[in-house]
Amino acid sequence: MQKIFLILGFSFIITGCFQPERNCEDFRTGTFEFESYLNGEIVTSRFIRNDSIEIDQFQGKADTSSVRWLNDCEFILKNLNPENMAERKPIHMKILTTNKNGYTFEYGVVGETRRERGSVRRAE
Repeated sequence: MQKIFLILGFSFIITGCFQPERNCEDFRTGTFEFESYLNGEIVTSRFIRNDSIEIDQFQGKADTSSVRWLNDCEFILKNLNPENMAERKPIHMKILTTNKNGYTFEYGVVGETRRERGSVRRAE
């Protein structure tokens, strides 16, 4: 019985120390794709990001945003040519985990508590 407790205790220690991979610097620049549901179907958005600008391409339309990095894994996106009030609000992006092909992130409007999650993959 003591062996079982020892094994379980050791398992909790090892899994409790696990840190997800966060190589955010690998994703500061590049071309990426993001899939989401729109009107019941999966649509793909492609964006190109350098250190300070992100250009989104979606359904034949390009949109440019400024990128202001807060730290290695968090940045603020601000639309440079907003067409309505919703597009004027900056978006806080936080990279949660990374892998060699992409990253998982959390985002929300600056100043609001609601957050959503998504995944991005590096485009080939």
